[in-house]
Amino acid sequence: MLAGPDLSFLMEAHSGLSAKIVEEAGFQGIWGSGLSMSAALGLRDNNEASWSQVLEQVEYMADATSLPILLDGDTGHGNFNNVRRFVRKLCERGVAGVCIEDKLFPKTNSFIGEAQPLADMEEFCGRIRAGKDSQTDDDFSIVARIEALISGHSMDEALRRAEAYHQAGADAILIHSKKRTANEIIGFMERWGNRCPVVIVPTMYYGTPTDAFRKAGVSTIIWANHLVRASITAMRTTAAHIHADQSLTQVEGRVASVKDIFALMDNDELETAGDRYLPVTGGPGMTDPAIAEATGAAGDLAASDAPVRGIVLAASQGEALGPLTADRPKCMVDVRGRPLLSQLLDTLRQSGVRDIAVVRGFAKDAISAETVPSAGLTLLDNDRFATTGEVASLLRAADRLTGETVLVYGDVLFRRYILDALMGVEADIVIAVDALRQRAEGQRGAHNPHPRDLVLADKPFSTSYLDDEPAILSAIGSVAVGDSMGEWIGLMRLSARGAGLVRAELESMQADGSADHADIPALLARVAARHPVAVHYITGHWLDVDTMTDLADARNFS
Repeated sequence: MLAGPDLSFLMEAHSGLSAKIVEEAGFQGIWGSGLSMSAALGLRDNNEASWSQVLEQVEYMADATSLPILLDGDTGHGNFNNVRRFVRKLCERGVAGVCIEDKLFPKTNSFIGEAQPLADMEEFCGRIRAGKDSQTDDDFSIVARIEALISGHSMDEALRRAEAYHQAGADAILIHSKKRTANEIIGFMERWGNRCPVVIVPTMYYGTPTDAFRKAGVSTIIWANHLVRASITAMRTTAAHIHADQSLTQVEGRVASVKDIFALMDNDELETAGDRYLPVTGGPGMTDPAIAEATGAAGDLAASDAPVRGIVLAASQGEALGPLTADRPKCMVDVRGRPLLSQLLDTLRQSGVRDIAVVRGFAKDAISAETVPSAGLTLLDNDRFATTGEVASLLRAADRLTGETVLVYGDVLFRRYILDALMGVEADIVIAVDALRQRAEGQRGAHNPHPRDLVLADKPFSTSYLDDEPAILSAIGSVAVGDSMGEWIGLMRLSARGAGLVRAELESMQADGSADHADIPALLARVAARHPVAVHYITGHWLDVDTMTDLADARNFS
């Protein structure tokens, strides 16, 4: 990454959890921030955290992710002797590199105070040489961080130190500045002449376009402390709500689910390992059939804990949005600076849905890994979108209906608690239905007396918290407005068995020739005629984007 031809990026992490999140987001490398690690321990960024404490944190990070980590090594935690021992310990833990700064131990954060004293240049070169001589991994990198500009010294002094550190064996130079503009950085790059890779940290001059650094020849950009800062904001907000309300109602559904934590921690791997390494045990005198039955039960449990898959149907253009969808599908309209689809994928992932397929159609190239960056995303195509319906799009993902699955339209947004609740319903097939019928009245008219998503169930919505049993779908797609009990919001969850039932019905529709032009309500109606389809009632907190008014609502919703 340091020596490559393209600009690379390191995202800050300070724990095993944050390292996993960096990898999940798609970054290729991690900055192990000293400020963030200290803050997470409740300590100041003044070497109050010992080097062994830092080593422990970065070991958790290295274990949690496959990404290379560049560790913020402060000054090297002492003189040359401390540096060489530190480097050996980092190599033992599989850390990719360390950045050391030319200041005195104990250090003070660069953004505190003015004119901090610098290390003697020759002494610091000795630290670099000691580190390079001590590394046990040939690919281990030492980045020399220059604090001259931070401390008020001249550009000539910064360049003099950079050349000395380069000659001492540094694999890259980090030039640091706390100006609000990038003038110092660009000036340094012009005079440096690409003698070795240059790393920057644009925390203060964040307004400079990234392309300016790319053109200047910068090797690597570090986003230095934004995950720990984001966590502080989120924790303060959540704590304040719970303290004020003495209730969780305002925060549940806006924070990560417990299931999401399990998914990040890869609990599924533990289940799989247990199946492999733990014996199937039974009580005294357990017969072979009993053992087989226990093994089968364990298998069912493992299947229920398998990663939840997602299928997003996003083939439609959305003609009612006019020029906004002239060259892109409806799911790619902008909602507060991000595509609607990105917002939807975020919600799915927050509820533990990981392996997600998006079925494209109109202007399919507008949906790509670049426009919708998301780890583990599969793109499928319904190239006959103009002449086929939703079931035809679902058929493109039919082979993915092999385990617990969430199916959703690509133009809907909903609060995450809705999906979390849906995942908890004990049913093979469950659909989310808005008991307020928020869009039904708008769809009523002489030419549309039966909006296709209206639902009739065996019982209406109840406000009683004692009524835990879900309703069962009686009809969908052929329900008069006045008779309906709610509107399906375009979201359903299937158990592994439910996914198999839907897959079988899809095959039946292909066989009788109805698959090409059918919509999902028609599929649900056919399935409900043979198997119970549970109805989970909600009351608002969702919307689908069909019109310009909907789009305005979506921007407020986000």
